[in-house]
Amino acid sequence: MEINVDIIKELIGCLNASSLDVLKIETDQFKLTLERGAVAANEMQPSSTRDMSSVKLASPVQKTEAEPLKGNIVKSPIVGTFYASASPDKPSFVSVGQHVKRGDTIYIVESMKLMNEVTSEFEGSVKEILVQSGQSVEYGQSIMRIE
Repeated sequence: MEINVDIIKELIGCLNASSLDVLKIETDQFKLTLERGAVAANEMQPSSTRDMSSVKLASPVQKTEAEPLKGNIVKSPIVGTFYASASPDKPSFVSVGQHVKRGDTIYIVESMKLMNEVTSEFEGSVKEILVQSGQSVEYGQSIMRIE
């Protein structure tokens, strides 16, 4: 098995989306341990030169919401990177105040180098976009509010 930074990021997202505190993976070529709340990250090297069981990756700080969001909340279906538009030179799929219909493309989540278009499950007006384009998102994270 070949492992790269993108796979490690995906594993971190899976760990954060779960109730697990530790995730350990071991093959003949490497050992990898991810722990929730750890502090340092080391450069990956084959296990013949470095034992990867000591690598600890920090989990991102989660923003806590004081009040539950009202309206229809669109959540990220996967771990990845949120993009508001198809490319940096294109306009955003939606903006605050815009009316959307079911099936309209409202954003993209890039995961493992695949662009996943997310369509609206709701019809209504976009009241709030909760993340910035280019920001990492977790599975089930609130992305926008439609009323």
